Amino acid sequence: MSDCIFCKIAQGTIPSEIAYEDDELIAFKDIQPLAPVHLVIIPKIHLRSLNDVKPENEGLIGHLFGVIKRLAEEFGVAESGYRVVTNTGTDGGQVVGHLHFHLIGGQALNARIG
Repeated sequence: MSDCIFCKIAQGTIPSEIAYEDDELIAFKDIQPLAPVHLVIIPKIHLRSLNDVKPENEGLIGHLFGVIKRLAEEFGVAESGYRVVTNTGTDGGQVVGHLHFHLIGGQALNARIG
């Protein structure tokens, strides 16, 4: 999608600090981190939100969660704990209209959701 900032990051036209990349996914450091470890993980195909995930995307989503686990290990938060967050739709707090997951950790997180 031509006006999607995350599509532009996935295409390499907007620079970002890449933490992981393969043919299907890209993970990069959040530009406004909420914790010492704050990565954004996105599929390279444009899916607006979880509502756009179809049965044929389920393998991609499974792969995405496997990558999140590996990144948590690589960034040293797997043992201490971390949070994985996705927001869906305006009322759910979604700001960028491209399916994405936040991996947040590296400090004690409060119990509040969000």
